[in-house]
Amino acid sequence: MHEDKSFVRAAVVQAASVLFDRQATVDKACRLISDAGQNDAQLVLFPEALIPGYPRGLNFGMVVGSRTQEGRELWREYWENSVDIPSPATEALGEAAQAAGVHLAIGVIERDSQVGRGTLYCTLLYFDAQGNIIGKHRKLKPTGSERLIWGEGDGSTLTVFPTELGRIGGLICWENYMPLARMAMYSKGVQLYLAPTADQRDTWQATMRHIACEGRCFVLGCNQFVVKDMYPQSLQDNPELASQPEVMCRGGSVIISPLGEVLAGPLYDQEEILYADLDMSEIVRAKVDFDVVGHYARPDVFQVSVNEQPTAPVKWVNPETEESPG
Repeated sequence: MHEDKSFVRAAVVQAASVLFDRQATVDKACRLISDAGQNDAQLVLFPEALIPGYPRGLNFGMVVGSRTQEGRELWREYWENSVDIPSPATEALGEAAQAAGVHLAIGVIERDSQVGRGTLYCTLLYFDAQGNIIGKHRKLKPTGSERLIWGEGDGSTLTVFPTELGRIGGLICWENYMPLARMAMYSKGVQLYLAPTADQRDTWQATMRHIACEGRCFVLGCNQFVVKDMYPQSLQDNPELASQPEVMCRGGSVIISPLGEVLAGPLYDQEEILYADLDMSEIVRAKVDFDVVGHYARPDVFQVSVNEQPTAPVKWVNPETEESPG
């Protein structure tokens, strides 16, 4: 570990969920957070949808025009194991982050438990080194069949967090293919760009390197390594899984420099923690010839408008105070 304060030791955890089991996955994540802390990590990233899992290969009984009772029951199980923010699950993660002395970012399936609601969101949850939740990002656009099980986030969680390590933020999986979403992150000065994903393709590596070069930031890509027999016994005979390959997700976690150089990984076909010491002064040096929101921006030609207001389906207005009640 570098004693120089300009260096940040990053850890990218390529690990699988204990699928459909919130508590067991939280326990596993806490052990891995401790391991990363013992290896002097200061920033720890986990994959997309780690808690309670990315349900690869399952359709929840949904096809165009119909749903099945079995699919609804599987959805109920998934919902029951998802994460309220805050909750005992997030308290345990915060305590682990505090004990390890790390900033933590972890992919969870967030349960909207407000009265009358039941939507799930694919969320990246952030903790500081004191174990406090500092914020979250909800995936703006679930991809393909993810839209059947997850809702869409809004611009209110398109955030970058100033920390003693640097400015931390990120996008989830194929949000990273959205040029305007990336531009929003760059405009907020992201330095440690987090990209938890479920994309195991070789082409994903090109995306990670491109973002690092484009944003002149460090990029941490994080995926799971998952094999079919990790699914719970209750799903082992599911016909949807029968056609899936034995290795459901091979990983591909990686750490990239602001000039697009690979510092660690890509890692395939195993669970492991990647480490890299990030020289934060590289970010400034990289901007001498390219600054996407500075001297390369051309705001006289191009401008992006970002709506950061939270959206709500119902707005209650008190006619006397013109404020929402309660």
